[in-house]
Amino acid sequence: MTSTAAQLHPAPAFAQPIPFIDLAAQKARLGPKVDQAVQAVLDSCRFVNGPEVTKFEAELAAFAGAKYAVSCSSGTDALAMLLMAWGIGAGDAVFCPAFTFCATAEVVPWVGATPVFVDVRADTFNMDPASLEQAIAVAKEKGLTPKVVIPVDLFGQPVDYDAILPIAARHGLKVLCDTAQGFGGTWNNKRTGSIGDATATSFFPAKPLGCYGDGGAILTDDADLVAVLKSVREHGQGVDKYENVRIGMTARLDTIQAAVLLEKLAIFEDEIAAREKVARRYNEALADIATVPFVDPRASSVWAQYTLRFAPGVRDALAKALQAEGIPTAVYYRIAMHRQPAYAQYPAAAESLPVAEGLCAEVISLPMHAYLDEATQDKIIAAVRRAVGK
Repeated sequence: MTSTAAQLHPAPAFAQPIPFIDLAAQKARLGPKVDQAVQAVLDSCRFVNGPEVTKFEAELAAFAGAKYAVSCSSGTDALAMLLMAWGIGAGDAVFCPAFTFCATAEVVPWVGATPVFVDVRADTFNMDPASLEQAIAVAKEKGLTPKVVIPVDLFGQPVDYDAILPIAARHGLKVLCDTAQGFGGTWNNKRTGSIGDATATSFFPAKPLGCYGDGGAILTDDADLVAVLKSVREHGQGVDKYENVRIGMTARLDTIQAAVLLEKLAIFEDEIAAREKVARRYNEALADIATVPFVDPRASSVWAQYTLRFAPGVRDALAKALQAEGIPTAVYYRIAMHRQPAYAQYPAAAESLPVAEGLCAEVISLPMHAYLDEATQDKIIAAVRRAVGK
């Protein structure tokens, strides 16, 4: 009888499951600061547009190297607010990567415009400039007017802006940077949030900079745009909330969430450095058994996710084996956007977007956060190697 790899190298028993993202460890590090910040808001009773919101916007903009930050209720609303502020609507084409979370494209039909899907690169998983050019041609053939491109800083790494920005300039496109996963990363030493016409980000709790609920922000250097965004954010108000000069929404960031984010922003740089150390150890230990993440030398990543790529057919068995050892995994994403039932009606750069489609069958993400100690990393690494027979 032939012994299996699992029989030769039995898995150790873990006392408790390993968290995929350890918010409790972060809370322990912050100690009483967050509780005190929240209590201050409760004591003031200024739950909407309190002073913590204005302070957070100023500190966020300074961190990113942008002139202005406009906070809001979610990363999705940040995307939508920008399209609304720019007057994007029926007959307009907005270019989105096919390998992303649905929110990137979801906001486009909200304003009556048409998402056009673009393939991604096999190395960084970010928008492919050549496919973007093809998508622009397809949009024009269909009688659409190209208006906006939404490059996504996927899994924490900025897109190739050296390639995307000149394409946008040639075709007169606004560049709406979706850095929901990449806020804090850099491209040519510029922070995400200071690139393109405007940037949308998210503070969903699982993001590298996350609050204790939903939240988001827009960063830009355009003062006129900021004025419109603040109107859109509050029901399209004019001189006050009872004058409505445009169609708007209600998308304010709660004061409590701003207070939480101020405390988290203070330790964010240190957390980014800690994530980088975890990613490097993972890469060194797993490069011989999987396609490990590639970071462009012009970029730095905040490692929102640590995502491996395996040959088709490996991922599901690996996830099951790791789950048995108390190690969680996640798949971002199982279905490419142009194959999603709600989005299949919309055009794409080509009938097939092979890189995005391939990634959906091959990627799997491991636990990643700033508080993943080396002993736990080693347990995860050993479990991955056992599961694939290495």
